[in-house]
Amino acid sequence: MLLTITLARRPATDLGYLLGKHPDRVHHTTLAFGAATVCFPVAGPDRCTAALVVEVDPVGLVRRFDPSGSPEGFSLGQHVNDRPYAVSSLLSVAISRTLGSALHGRARERPELAAAALPLELAVPAVRDAGGLAERLFGPLGWRVTTTPVGPRHVGLRLTGTARLADALSAISVLLPVLDDAKHHYVGPDEADKLLRFGGTWLATHPDRELVTRRYLRYRRRLTAPALERLGVEVADGPPATPLRELRRAAVVAELRSAGARRVLDLGCGEGALLAELLRDPAFTEVVGIDTAAAALERAARLLRLDELPPAARSRVELRQGSLVYTDRSLAGYDAAVLSEVVEHVEPDRLASLAHSVFAVARPATVVVTTPNREHNARYPDLAPAALRHPDHRFEWTRAEFAAWTSTIAAAHGYRVRRGGVGELDPELGAPTQLAVLTRQARA
Repeated sequence: MLLTITLARRPATDLGYLLGKHPDRVHHTTLAFGAATVCFPVAGPDRCTAALVVEVDPVGLVRRFDPSGSPEGFSLGQHVNDRPYAVSSLLSVAISRTLGSALHGRARERPELAAAALPLELAVPAVRDAGGLAERLFGPLGWRVTTTPVGPRHVGLRLTGTARLADALSAISVLLPVLDDAKHHYVGPDEADKLLRFGGTWLATHPDRELVTRRYLRYRRRLTAPALERLGVEVADGPPATPLRELRRAAVVAELRSAGARRVLDLGCGEGALLAELLRDPAFTEVVGIDTAAAALERAARLLRLDELPPAARSRVELRQGSLVYTDRSLAGYDAAVLSEVVEHVEPDRLASLAHSVFAVARPATVVVTTPNREHNARYPDLAPAALRHPDHRFEWTRAEFAAWTSTIAAAHGYRVRRGGVGELDPELGAPTQLAVLTRQARA
């Protein structure tokens, strides 16, 4: 992960005073997720460039949340990903740790430099930029934005303009994570304060201040609503709508009850929200949660309070670590299985293995599948065109694509399929969540 900052006016080596770093030295800082280095590859009288190089340890980053070091996710995505090279909120953390005085507008030896508007150029080699969002974000701040494609989802980004270095760094610190749309650490009230502090001179008048606020704060209404009010944006009164995840969970439980299921597999159970719902209903006599991530299973155990459950309730629930793309014959014989918001996290070339494991080997009487409806993404104002709803999604299906996949699975494995939706139905684009119920047919 790399950020370069260039000053192009004599004496250009004033950049060293601005950053509080001597251009003839290499400066190292240890970070919780890796290490940062500041050096000056160019330090001449007419042009000086400082480079902030951030080395991210993706395995160490995972172990911060999963001390066991066990595999995360449905693939190697938690360990092998774009975090070491693509700009994200981790760069903002590194800027704060290594260039904090410049970020806050201080230059101890040359305070007049910190107050001056200077000809600057900032560049990063790889950042997510769906639908030209970088121009929307940085253009209104007076930056000339140049992007160069470096892959299907990433661009090299170059900003040129005249500004105080502190303003440039605050814009970078806020807007690059907004482009990436994924915070890699806990987002709490202090993050809202940080957003308003660093964006205080420009955010209130930015034409996309609502998008910036919601993305930066990861769509947490309890944080975004007061932050937007402080920015002068009216927030609709009244009770908030029922979250889609709750509607989805209720729809899944209703389908399981309708099917008369008693022994249920939650495949890709995550932190156990559906398991907790099923455990509250004595009609479900056995619920088994399976996930590849040990950390997720530990959180599920805490949510379910397994250590505190009475023996009768404890005997009804089980947590197992396992992968859905590998055959597990011990999963055969259950009444129903749930794949809720799971398939989109699986690499497309492994979907056939998942289908074989679930529909050919485990072969429950009923399988309930939910997945995002990509067409409905157009109704999310904070989602850039062509962007997916979550950074770990490998794909998102249209209604036609989901229908084709479920119909193929049903025909191949002897199931009937019924499809529907969850959430507010858009007359043109359908519901935000797609749902399918596959029911095993009796063998002839």
